[in-house]
Amino acid sequence: MSSEHVDRRLAAILAADVAGSCRLIGIDEEGTLAQLKALRKTLFDPKITDHRGRIVKNTGDGALVEFGSVVDAVRCAVEIQRGMAEQNIDAPQGKQIEFRIGIHVGDIIIDENDIFGDGVNIAVRLEGIAEPGGVCISDDAYRQIRGKVEIACDDMGPQPLKNIAEPMRAWRVRLTGQTPSTVQSGPAVSQPRALPLPDKPSIAVLPFTNMSGDPEQEYFADGMVDDIITALSHFKALFVIARNSSFTYKGRAVDVKQVGHELGVRYVLEGSVRKAANRVRITGQLVDTSTGAHLWADRFDGGLGDIFDLQDQVTESVVGAIAPVVEKAEIERAKRKPTESLDAYALYLRGLAKFYQYGSRKVNDEALRLFNSAIELDPDFASAYGRAALCYVRAKINGWISVTPNEIAEVTRLAQRAVELGKDDVFALAAGGFALAHIVRDLELGAALIDRALGLNSNSAEAWYCGGWAKIWLGEPEPALERFARAMRLSPLDPRVTAMQAGTAHAHFLQGRYDEAASWAAMALQGSADYQTGLRVAAASNAMAGRLEQAQKAMARLRQLNPTLRVSTLKNVVGPWRAEHLSRYEEGLRRAGLPE
Repeated sequence: MSSEHVDRRLAAILAADVAGSCRLIGIDEEGTLAQLKALRKTLFDPKITDHRGRIVKNTGDGALVEFGSVVDAVRCAVEIQRGMAEQNIDAPQGKQIEFRIGIHVGDIIIDENDIFGDGVNIAVRLEGIAEPGGVCISDDAYRQIRGKVEIACDDMGPQPLKNIAEPMRAWRVRLTGQTPSTVQSGPAVSQPRALPLPDKPSIAVLPFTNMSGDPEQEYFADGMVDDIITALSHFKALFVIARNSSFTYKGRAVDVKQVGHELGVRYVLEGSVRKAANRVRITGQLVDTSTGAHLWADRFDGGLGDIFDLQDQVTESVVGAIAPVVEKAEIERAKRKPTESLDAYALYLRGLAKFYQYGSRKVNDEALRLFNSAIELDPDFASAYGRAALCYVRAKINGWISVTPNEIAEVTRLAQRAVELGKDDVFALAAGGFALAHIVRDLELGAALIDRALGLNSNSAEAWYCGGWAKIWLGEPEPALERFARAMRLSPLDPRVTAMQAGTAHAHFLQGRYDEAASWAAMALQGSADYQTGLRVAAASNAMAGRLEQAQKAMARLRQLNPTLRVSTLKNVVGPWRAEHLSRYEEGLRRAGLPE
């Protein structure tokens, strides 16, 4: 044991940091740094002085402060946060600077002008779980201020803190009069009904922030999230929200509690990707949406040649944080590398960025070109074959192609290669099966492939969606309704939800429930007024229900979009329907005014 004297004392420690500082600096480095300097001079430092605190050190975008009294520390923190809220009232959305503050009272070690020890570490960890614009204090600090300050606190319960052996009880300071740190917009304003939590751990992965400073690299950050969602979805012990719902929050300042409310999930994963030259840094943090507490955070650095290993580390760490009972074998199963060719993978990600735009024929053609380019570089890239096949399906559904024998042969080749190369790849199986059923008209094989995909991964909204249409074509409307409902639950904010609603409308149509079919068709058309599949089922169901005016209105718009459509050519546009169901569908459209 060392005999050297260690200088210790009891102190209150305040740790402060700017929430989202990397994002702010990435948007406007010079402006952000100048603003931080001004805030320190006019607000932060004067408040510290007023409450007899000592700034031990500044950390670039934060500070470590020592107080002789925890009462002073908490009062100072509250005044800083209220002052920041006032400063942010007139600040542009997305450029507001918000501090997170953590406070603990404990034993510290003094070494020259610096301080160390658990007292410091705990304060820093409490700052990490504080909300932007908020203050989080330890239970020790709360006991010292109770009855001495006119400030209410909310019990957060035991909180796991990184590198702290045991969970620690924490308290959230209630800042009355503070301007909310997150400006809600869009769906958040309407306060939708909270979705019930599933009976197993549920997670949504939000779009990672592109920190590269290059808009062209946006696809890279989006692709990283795609990979993590796909990997997590292989775990049957997890309920994973689909990519298209998660990405409705892209570019928005969000409150994770609201995300949990809207998507019906317990956990949210946030992160950023910084790609420069041949290096990449991935950061991620897992948040409990019910409390706002940060359960896990980490950073991964590596070369581009290690990108899939980095993704595996992120995936394994997240799963370990929220589902420790998941066996190691299942974690290994999630570690699938879609390709060893980074050039091909970059092309594939660019294709995905186009594919998810759900745009014009030109956009669809560009996505197809990028997927084919990826295949040229890596002939064993299963997912690229599946996406290319779906580009043909989308073109057929929208009437952009007439499906010649050569196109059928090409779709057959693409779908078969996707299935051959991706025997345990859920997306490759579902996409290949859907294309084979819809364009090649091999319904038996296509439906079997989709079912195999669902057996491998029950968290794939895309597979449930494809499976719903397969059941429509097989003449099994009740299972179709169940599959579309499952797809919508897994991806409730999906831009493709209009197609899920239209599928539900078709299932009701097959059962002769024309009022329900018309209602679901109307919902689909609210999302996309020019969605041809929705217009067809709206026209047919309203006509069969005797509402000819509504049927004719839908038909008029449908014929504007697709003037060559006829009753006699309908079977070439829709999937491989059973003869009796197609005949009733044709009759509905005939009554609505579709020419023979």
